[in-house]
Amino acid sequence: MTLDTEHLIETITREVLTILRQQGGLSASTCATGGPCTSCGLCIIKVPDGVQQVIAAGADRVGAGLGVATAGGAARQIARYIDHTLLRPEATESQIRQLCAEAAQYGFAAVCVNPTWVRLCADLLRHTPVKVCTVVGFPLGATLAEVKAYETRRAIRLGAAEIDMVINIGALKSGDYALVERDIAGVVEACREEGAHSKVIIEAALLTDEEKVQACTLAKSAGADFVKTSTGFGPGGATVADVALMRRVVGPALGVKAAGGIRSFQEAEAMVRAGATRIGASASVRIMQEAGGGRQEAGGRMHDAGGRRQDA
Repeated sequence: MTLDTEHLIETITREVLTILRQQGGLSASTCATGGPCTSCGLCIIKVPDGVQQVIAAGADRVGAGLGVATAGGAARQIARYIDHTLLRPEATESQIRQLCAEAAQYGFAAVCVNPTWVRLCADLLRHTPVKVCTVVGFPLGATLAEVKAYETRRAIRLGAAEIDMVINIGALKSGDYALVERDIAGVVEACREEGAHSKVIIEAALLTDEEKVQACTLAKSAGADFVKTSTGFGPGGATVADVALMRRVVGPALGVKAAGGIRSFQEAEAMVRAGATRIGASASVRIMQEAGGGRQEAGGRMHDAGGRRQDA
């Protein structure tokens, strides 16, 4: 990360928060995390120089465990980062059941499915530590804000513990930051009320670097738990550069989910080293096999055809 990039992040963050206040989306006493200012010393507005050191330290710690792990340890480490994903519209019940069985076998963090499958997944994974994640406003992000909030509450009540929502990309590119923040905040509020975590998909492949910084700043100001690179249905997926940039913007307080096109242990490890704390992948079993964490027959048929699957 060059000094020019660091300066760009700081400058854009300040500009976004200034515009957001002018548009009525953020009060002057509100922290960029979405809550009241506590003079914590971690704010890019109040301590722009010192915060960069904290951000860097947080990102470095994320990747250290994988570098020193044994083969079996690497598999166990990487499994806890993975959201085992199946978001194809033609996915069948039998495939969803297999997805859940694989997630339980390998100890993945979550399964990520379309809302229609949430109740089934919650039932299948009830006695396991695997969480159920679903998507909202997916994949375009152009759904009305109140619809996203309603969809969030319904999904959580059906058993979802994590919500991956897509931002209003057109509003962001139009400079309507107040609308984008309200859009995110509605989902975040619903998640908090219902006891779930919120992840904000920025669809990085459609954004300039400046817009990526803007999107992450808005997600942070709205109080989201994670920012996420991609839906897996856009023109591109996760890149190491995007993950590193997003980590720099949100600092150590938020998670970063890398999703889209991650199909090998080496790629997953690179994302974690760049600052990702969660990996969205449909090739999860293949990643585990490469890490030394499972047998080929564990879900092999499903993932032999997985090359056509979108990752999220």
